[in-house]
Amino acid sequence: MMDFDLLNEEQKKPVLDTEGAVLLIAGAGSGKTRVLTARIAYLIEEKGVSPSEILAITFTNKAAKEMRERLEGLADMRESWVCTIHSMCVKILRMFAEKRGISPDFSIYSEQERNAVIKQAMAELGYDAEEGLLKSVRYGISEAKMLGLSPAEYARRAGGDRDAVIRVYEAYNARLKRYNALDFDDLLTEARALLNEDAEAREFLAGRFRYIHVDEFQDTNAVQFDIIKLLASEHGNLFVVGDDDQSIYGWRGAKIENILHFERSFPHAKLYKLQRNYRSTGNILALANASISHNSYRKGKELWTEAPAGDKPVFFEANEESGEALYCARILSDLRAGGYRFSDFAVLMRINALTRAYEQEFTKYGIPYKVFGGFRFYERKEIKDVLAYLRVIANPFDGEAVRRIINVPRRGIGEKTLSVLETYAEAEDLSLYDAVLDCESLKLAPAAKAKLKEFGSYIRELVVLSQETPVGDLVRHLVISSGMYEQYSDNSEESVSKRANLDEFQNSVDEYVRLNEGATLSDYLQQITLYSDTDEMDEGDYVTLATIHAVKGLEFRCVFLVGLEENIIPTSRALDDPHSLEEERRLMYVAITRAREKLYLTRSMSRYLYGRREDTVRSRFVEELRGSLELPSPEPRRSSYGSGYGGYGGYGNNYGSSYGGYGRRYGRPERTQTEERKDFPTFGAGRPPVRFGNVGTAPAPAPRRDTSGFDVGVRVRHARFGEGTIVAVRGEARNLIVTVDFPTVGKKELAAALAPLERLE
Repeated sequence: MMDFDLLNEEQKKPVLDTEGAVLLIAGAGSGKTRVLTARIAYLIEEKGVSPSEILAITFTNKAAKEMRERLEGLADMRESWVCTIHSMCVKILRMFAEKRGISPDFSIYSEQERNAVIKQAMAELGYDAEEGLLKSVRYGISEAKMLGLSPAEYARRAGGDRDAVIRVYEAYNARLKRYNALDFDDLLTEARALLNEDAEAREFLAGRFRYIHVDEFQDTNAVQFDIIKLLASEHGNLFVVGDDDQSIYGWRGAKIENILHFERSFPHAKLYKLQRNYRSTGNILALANASISHNSYRKGKELWTEAPAGDKPVFFEANEESGEALYCARILSDLRAGGYRFSDFAVLMRINALTRAYEQEFTKYGIPYKVFGGFRFYERKEIKDVLAYLRVIANPFDGEAVRRIINVPRRGIGEKTLSVLETYAEAEDLSLYDAVLDCESLKLAPAAKAKLKEFGSYIRELVVLSQETPVGDLVRHLVISSGMYEQYSDNSEESVSKRANLDEFQNSVDEYVRLNEGATLSDYLQQITLYSDTDEMDEGDYVTLATIHAVKGLEFRCVFLVGLEENIIPTSRALDDPHSLEEERRLMYVAITRAREKLYLTRSMSRYLYGRREDTVRSRFVEELRGSLELPSPEPRRSSYGSGYGGYGGYGNNYGSSYGGYGRRYGRPERTQTEERKDFPTFGAGRPPVRFGNVGTAPAPAPRRDTSGFDVGVRVRHARFGEGTIVAVRGEARNLIVTVDFPTVGKKELAAALAPLERLE
């Protein structure tokens, strides 16, 4: 039973307003999930609405899972749909597949499979997949699909200078149809086409879902909004929740106009706002309000809280990126001594290329971390190979998957054989797998035919086995019988890592099967393909290193917002586009509002990025906060940008040079310059980029370490780097810096008070 008295007055109004169109502008941390859940509970408990008549569309799998868990305590929600819009479209298309000329067991292609098929289409047309053309083709197809345009429609809009893109687009679509596959954008466009063109399907779905709820509405694109309007066409009961100030996906087609101009589509819509924040301290909210106030294209609101003002946000400038990362490590260590856990911290950045310095420094000091917004678990080669086997078992028409695994592990089927196979399949209008089964008709040597026969028989056995074997057991059999595990049998570091990844994959399958009784192979593949970065986040005790996009909707006790430099945030692409510049500022706002208690904003005055080191200039978004942050005098700006990253090279300022060459911190007036100079010693610039694993697993450093006895010549053991010898020291006590020569990784400079070092007798 929902206790509606827990809602504040702002929250109660949209909960009770159940009929017609409603727009709720919900500020960061204002309790929108509680409102959504309470509204659905109110419909069920007070209005007598059946759960089967409720549709709730969320932005991420994580959000859908959390909402479903909250609601399951109130009612039997098995008949309601609480899911992402892509998951919803998959359900709709599997229900009405024949009406769109596809088979219900269609494959769903991720970005990697999509790129592979685009390259195949280019080769088919005789185009060389050189990077410039490939990038142009990928962008054009993506743009066309986000806009919901067919090749012919895109040709009319694009004009004659896009002939190559349009030809490849047509060939790409033809291959998808042959493979019985849809890419992410197709899920949306095919669902919209179904609802537009088939009155029976539209009336059935619109009639079933009498109450539609949409979360994160500011991130919908034009096609998604069309789908939502079509589903609401029978009754008009549409409740959308969002925050125009958190619209950060314009680069992938999201239209902020959907939320700003909602009343144009629904003239009688009611508007409510949630402005009370339950997450952050007053000082953090003041900074967020000050930042977003510089945007003009917005509905307008001001976050407030009854929470204490809390600590003021702190701005810090380092001379270079390792100093910036070490600053974060020191603050983190101090707060850990006061009771914070590693999981209370997030280091947020505009681009994931900045993670290197943090991975390097955190590894040195035994700080466990995970990286999000970069290379994901399910994108690793060995995992993609297993998934390709499973895709073929579920959908033998999937030619891209057949092509991927036909020689994995190696079975002597080369590119020449594959080329003959593909030519035959196309000439006979067969799937690639059917061509394998028909290999006796191919003009190939007997040995090549024998290998194809063996492969075809093996896949056929797996297809039969899948009909009677649980998904977890099927995967276990596949990994062993295919030779996938055996091909990584040596004890090299790479093979050990790949075997561990295959084991982890098996664990993930078993966990899915345990939680989803009766789930089919297609069900499992669907949830993997629709997987997102945040699904990997768990309750583990580690620091989150992430792009700002990856943590939208999350919160942390302490946030480090790093890399606040021109051409990073805002990105150089936004400098000549007012709308893109406002989206970059919204990213800044999203990052600030992830922090609950403490916020540190940092930058480096020079940075090694994209293969070279260059001077940088403080982000204009920081300069806009002058008055809300303690900042030094403005940096001089050049009238024009230089080439490549950096742009402002040679501006000649060197803030922080009087601080021991390390950097300068602002917002802590109680600390003297002498204290700053002691605490942050010089570190060398221009270190080569070194990357470690995604998870630092060394023991946590002691918050207050006795640094006596760390002298030149002393042997030490590091939790990650092994044994080494101290070859140089400088500083003293808590600020002692030791240079250790490790046979395995070379010399490392370490802050003795932080590093997990043990003196050896």
